[in-house]
Amino acid sequence: MSSTIEITKICEFCGSNFIARKCSTRFCCKRCAERSYKQNKRNAHVTEQQVIADSVRTDKISDLEFISPTQCAQLIGVSRRTLYRYLETHKIPCCQFNGCTRIRRTDIDDLFKEWEYIKREKKVAKPIVEFYTTNEILEKFGISNSWLFKMAKEQNIPKTVVRGKTLWSRKHIDNALADKQPTEMVAEEWYSVEEVCAKFNMSKEAVYRFVSERKIGKRKDKCKVFYSRRQFDKAMGVESDLEPEYYTMPEAMARYNMTRDQISHYVRTHDIPRSYEGRYVRIDRKALDALFAPPKIG
Repeated sequence: MSSTIEITKICEFCGSNFIARKCSTRFCCKRCAERSYKQNKRNAHVTEQQVIADSVRTDKISDLEFISPTQCAQLIGVSRRTLYRYLETHKIPCCQFNGCTRIRRTDIDDLFKEWEYIKREKKVAKPIVEFYTTNEILEKFGISNSWLFKMAKEQNIPKTVVRGKTLWSRKHIDNALADKQPTEMVAEEWYSVEEVCAKFNMSKEAVYRFVSERKIGKRKDKCKVFYSRRQFDKAMGVESDLEPEYYTMPEAMARYNMTRDQISHYVRTHDIPRSYEGRYVRIDRKALDALFAPPKIG
């Protein structure tokens, strides 16, 4: 005779609601019960094998007279990098051979026999005495005011307000924005917008309109945009002191024995600086040569 009890329960495997006829019912269907049983058996087997593997590994290391740094790290429960740091500071004695390092197992036991615990003194923070103003940061690193405050909030840059001016820790700002300075190569062969404005007495709006109309080659380094110095000088009718350093598409195809599509793919994928003169493309010679340079180790 079937039960007339109806209990709303949650399946322990799939988590769905179902009507149970018995208080001991745990699953909504036979399929969930079978899957739960298999999962429990699998987890128990994996745990058992892991315990066996750990015990075998520990027993094997304890039986060896000399062990490797990796085995020593497993034995004392630290990472390999930490263990090598101990070896470098001579906290753990070792012997270096050609291509391998060995540690005597008994030396590890002796370390814990005469170990004296030394309480580490709390480091006292040094006061910050060197600062940037907000305008100095914006000029030096070429970032926007909103981006500065957003970055400072994310990285918790120390700041203070003195007589209405926000002062930022110079050390923390230099570390946070170390990668925002343009490289020497960019500074030598490319103009920044400020340099163009100063040299040719143009406003920023005029510079942007000019490079767009003349299709002056440009590139972005770190967080600043630079324009080809040679092309800008040529467009302004000024003789440039830089040698032409570009490939035409046929020259690049002949130089590297590639099709036009292959060259275009590498130029787009690796962001090779390029410019257009009419319908002809000019590809930066140094950047393309560096991309296809033979690999080198050391």
